[in-house]
Amino acid sequence: MRKRNNHKKHKNIFIIAIIAFLMILTFFIIRSIEKNIAPSAVRQGEYYSKLTANKIINKAVSDYLTENQYQYNDFSAVLYDENGKAVSIESLTGNINKVQSDLVLRISEELSGNKNIKVKIPVGSLTDSYLLAGKGFSVPLNICSAGNVDVKLKSEFTSAGINQTCHRISAVVSTEINSSIPLYSFSSEAEFEFLIAENVLVGGVPDYRTGKF
Repeated sequence: MRKRNNHKKHKNIFIIAIIAFLMILTFFIIRSIEKNIAPSAVRQGEYYSKLTANKIINKAVSDYLTENQYQYNDFSAVLYDENGKAVSIESLTGNINKVQSDLVLRISEELSGNKNIKVKIPVGSLTDSYLLAGKGFSVPLNICSAGNVDVKLKSEFTSAGINQTCHRISAVVSTEINSSIPLYSFSSEAEFEFLIAENVLVGGVPDYRTGKF
């Protein structure tokens, strides 16, 4: 009877030792994942989140511009001298404010209509390894807009050749995106820029008459 009890006692100690070993091993595996894999997984998750958001926002902006067919003259009035040289530009703030407000509304509606997006990402793509990229089982990435959308029209001058300046007007869209993959959730700020209109002006960079936008 004593021999049987000793055998049972040794068996219980062995089981406890195995359980303790597995717990310690699991702890170190989790720590290793947190240290080596988590930063890369979050970074890659943010990349796919922004890529998906870009597609949705790009569609909203493209549809809006197709419907309205805005031209450069809808945003800026160019004043020329007697030699046909652009000397100043007056920004048409009424149209600028309208487009900014319209785009905020349109993009917010588009993001709300795609509030809970699920994207499948190969697990290998959540690492920094080029060899594993695109390989392995799929991991679900849940994407949800935080609902904060900001649109600003940006004015930019660049050289377009000898004695010519290109004036570009772009819409800069900023939004916050909440995303999650198994074990991790994170939020990121995304900014996208879309060309609205452009014009090539003769001469150097003209002065603004009513300020920048």
